[in-house]
Amino acid sequence: MSLVRDGHGQPAGEVALGLGTNTDAGLTTAEARRRLEHYGPNALPPARRIGAMVRLLRQLHHPLVYVLLAAALVTGLLGEYVDCGVIVGVVTLNAVVGFVQESRAEGALEGLQAMVRTRARLVRDGRAQVVPSEEVVPGDLVVLEAGDKVPADLRLVRSSRLSVDESALTGESVPVDKDEAAVLTAATPVADRRNLAYSGTLVTAGSGAGVVVATGAATELGAIHRLVEAAETLATPLTAKLTSFSRVLTVAILALAVVTFGVGLLRGQGAAETFTAAIALAVGAIPEGLPAAVTITLAIGVSRMARRRAVIRRLPAVETLGSTTVICTDKTGTLTRNEMTVRAIWTPGGEYEVTGSGYQPSGSLVDAADRPVTIDDGVSGAALRWSLLAGAACTDASIHRDGERWVVVGDPTEAAMVVAAAKAGFDASSVAAGYPRRATLPFSSELQYMATLHDEAATGRRIVLAKGSVERLLDLCHAQLDAAGDPVPLDSGRAHAAAAGLADRGLRVLATAMSVVGGNDELSPGGLAGRLVFTGLQAMHDPPREAAADAVRACRTAGISVKMITGDHAATAAAIAHRTGLLDDDAPAGTVVTGADLDALPPERFGDAVDGARVFARVSPEQKLRLVEALQSRRHVVAMTGDGVNDAPALQQADIGVAMGAGGTEVAKDASDMVLTDDDFATIEAAVEEGRGVFDNLTKFIVWTLPTNIGEGLVILAAIAFGTALPILPTQILWINMTTAVALGLTLAFEPKEAGIMTRPPRDPDQPLLTTSLATRILLVSTLLVGGSWWLFEWEVSAGAGLAEARTAALNLFVVVAAFYLFSCRSPVRSAWRIGLFTNPWIIVGVAVQALAQLALTYLPAMNAVFGTEPIGADTWMRILLIATLAAAVVGLHKWTGSRSVARRRTSTFR
Repeated sequence: MSLVRDGHGQPAGEVALGLGTNTDAGLTTAEARRRLEHYGPNALPPARRIGAMVRLLRQLHHPLVYVLLAAALVTGLLGEYVDCGVIVGVVTLNAVVGFVQESRAEGALEGLQAMVRTRARLVRDGRAQVVPSEEVVPGDLVVLEAGDKVPADLRLVRSSRLSVDESALTGESVPVDKDEAAVLTAATPVADRRNLAYSGTLVTAGSGAGVVVATGAATELGAIHRLVEAAETLATPLTAKLTSFSRVLTVAILALAVVTFGVGLLRGQGAAETFTAAIALAVGAIPEGLPAAVTITLAIGVSRMARRRAVIRRLPAVETLGSTTVICTDKTGTLTRNEMTVRAIWTPGGEYEVTGSGYQPSGSLVDAADRPVTIDDGVSGAALRWSLLAGAACTDASIHRDGERWVVVGDPTEAAMVVAAAKAGFDASSVAAGYPRRATLPFSSELQYMATLHDEAATGRRIVLAKGSVERLLDLCHAQLDAAGDPVPLDSGRAHAAAAGLADRGLRVLATAMSVVGGNDELSPGGLAGRLVFTGLQAMHDPPREAAADAVRACRTAGISVKMITGDHAATAAAIAHRTGLLDDDAPAGTVVTGADLDALPPERFGDAVDGARVFARVSPEQKLRLVEALQSRRHVVAMTGDGVNDAPALQQADIGVAMGAGGTEVAKDASDMVLTDDDFATIEAAVEEGRGVFDNLTKFIVWTLPTNIGEGLVILAAIAFGTALPILPTQILWINMTTAVALGLTLAFEPKEAGIMTRPPRDPDQPLLTTSLATRILLVSTLLVGGSWWLFEWEVSAGAGLAEARTAALNLFVVVAAFYLFSCRSPVRSAWRIGLFTNPWIIVGVAVQALAQLALTYLPAMNAVFGTEPIGADTWMRILLIATLAAAVVGLHKWTGSRSVARRRTSTFR
């Protein structure tokens, strides 16, 4: 809970007074106990949970599931208990998968709560104590040291070189230097409130103390908790289209069944017989294999994505990426490595580039002539050596190897300078032995630099090393080192110009300096003024990931807009955007927008500004969520990437949330639909490609299965209309639907991706599941099935065959045509010969299995007895193959004319 509003806008003393606490002794134990009873524990409130049974039953709330349950009821009433059990099993499997995935997604709020489960060091009754973070109350005086996790929102009352890593909360890559003396305006953004420390953030350096101004749900972390809880989990494009498709299919099946029943009654047929025929029609028209096909196709997509380092948490998310029109990506840790790296060093004697990235000390320094430089080669000059030594020795940071990763202890900026020194040959142990530290002047916001006093073991001299802001450190210098190591007059103008040039490259610049002092000199701020010798500038940044630019380019080629949304500064964000190809050199005004700019926009201009901008900087978690909602309101399918707590609400709201697996917080992972195990934006490109392939294969299955279902229903309707015997029995229809769906249709899930899949634009979110061309093809094949099976049935009867034998011929015709048509469905435009028969060997296996099953159904007496079939002769098989061949030729001609029409439209578009 909170007792103070806008604590950053008041002096620390006034805040403490308003909280009724003492900035030295803290609260009394009795008062802390009273406040804990009144305000409750310092913990995020538990999420509103839906019972397990309700969540399980909710998985059945879908039109297609209703159709399947009706099919199960019908088959049960018909006495086909095995088929009834299969359909119920499919429904149960889908429900269980959805239930498990939904249960895992609800872990987001638990992840937020885990972030604040820690222990806090505070002062009560004037004594230091350690208590569980849940017992911290407003008014407590909390003590902070490097490595501590902040237990609640604090108004700082004391600080000494205090830096806090707030990247998980605000998105800013560099730790924030805190200043308890600052009094800020009420409108100051969260990321700029340097006199506050926030719950869940990490102290990276220094020490301090603060008065608790907010606990639990009242903290900034609690505000994100409320956003995550309120964010709506949207239907994916696939589930939305399947829901719409299933509703239409349900209405069509019921309408057709009613028409069949009515026609039968009008022709004077018995009600019982007509009702049985109507039921047979409904059973035939229901695509029982569709839910299984959807689940299995998505599962195969999950497996393929896992091999490409993308782990799917919700099955429909596989397809959603294929529909994505906008990717909103975080900067820190997503487009960048979240590892500060020195890229350039400027000294009065020369300029040097630093290769390699991240905290792994592999790489080198090269001069203007691209020659490698080390501290011992005698080429680089004294200024570079002393600048590197300052970065290696005037620091409290260190790096060490943990398995495959290099881990930083301390400030990332200092760690970057340590790594740069190591690349040039400064080993940490040799630096410690050769220049043992005797005193430290820690960095503070007032000093804007750090200085350390060392003994130089080789000479016995005493050396001061310093690093800090360019302006402040140059003010302390009276000279600069030349290449020979001699002090010469300081050229501050040239140094400032060099710093400005490095800053224009989007780099953070620090200056370094040194001085030889007397043996009795003390290290103090006053003692350094005018005594330092400038040695150089080190410029660093959080580097882009190696493949980020290629991935952004590939997404744009695929017609996907990429937008950066970050809590970092606009200049830093723009620099990374230029390096990754998000921004062009001639990018128009309005492509880089800050959170303040967004707040100033009138509502009627907000949507246009969001669509036109490519970089959003200095935005809050609420604004990230608002941006995603604005894009969705303009019919975009939005993928949101992120790794921090501040990204969780937007991840939850997006059509697909993509979290970073290695560097991301548990909150971000639990709020997401997909996790990238390598934290690489480039993996999204691969996931988009796989997602498009999954949707293609699902469409192929639907285009393949519907003609059989429609044809079966129309055959029943025709028999009723003409007053003849049913060409196919209900049990035979179930056999066709279930066996072909498994043996034939599911093989389409293994189809390789279409050529050029990443050069076509995203699907229009308003485009129906089946285009006009595909719907026409479905009706064409259905008509061929109805005409061919009816002709064959009548031919066999007129030739003297029994009713069971004629039905067996019609049944086998349906299956053989479905097998021939399967090869045509492998591509919407290319023929099976151009694709290659063996590019998907599972189809060959499936056809062989189905052939064996049909032979068993036709010739085994036990199967004859169950399904009402009889053996047929070779001449009947020849007629079946002839009709199937003709049907395949007609479909091939339709595909050919359709592809030529598409090609003509594309040609006219480019003229």
